[in-house]
Amino acid sequence: MIYQTWNPLLRDQIATHWDDQLRDRLDGLTDDEYFWEPGPGCWNVRPRGTGSAPVQGGSGAMTIDFAVPAPDPSPFTTIAWRLGHVIVGVLAIRNAAHFGGPPTDYFSFEYAPTAAAALAQLDAEYARWLAGVESLEEAGLARPCGEAEGPYAEYPLAALVLHIHRELIHHLAEVCLIRDLYQFTGQPTPTPTRQEAS
Repeated sequence: MIYQTWNPLLRDQIATHWDDQLRDRLDGLTDDEYFWEPGPGCWNVRPRGTGSAPVQGGSGAMTIDFAVPAPDPSPFTTIAWRLGHVIVGVLAIRNAAHFGGPPTDYFSFEYAPTAAAALAQLDAEYARWLAGVESLEEAGLARPCGEAEGPYAEYPLAALVLHIHRELIHHLAEVCLIRDLYQFTGQPTPTPTRQEAS
């Protein structure tokens, strides 16, 4: 058995999932899917001034719905909302804190007005994250996270990497599931012909 250092193992954990199982499933995402609200009261990304959530974050033409503290139960969130959360809260804020990305937060970020623009943002933040993880090497993975991670400041960066990878895997799996629901519930069901039914 060939020993591998932890750095490539952590990188490959997410890169293999991204390349082999995830990213292709996001291709072709339409604006209808991106903004689709499967039920009433969803949190979404909306044109500025049209949201009704207690808080609307964002610096551009679009804002993201949320509340502090979050209600219990939380509203259902759309693909646009979940991608916004992943792009900003999971990746961009951590890229800024640890890998030289531009400073950002939920209020200063410009949310994407289209599915294609959101996927471009996702790809850019993911690429920066992956390059940052690669740059850490063994010593960097053992280094404490620092004050950017609040109560987890003393945890090693390896713990943050594992956490971010869990977040990417589960939130983007949710996006894929919502796409499946849209395809199966947002489209009319074809009626079989007599020949197909027999």
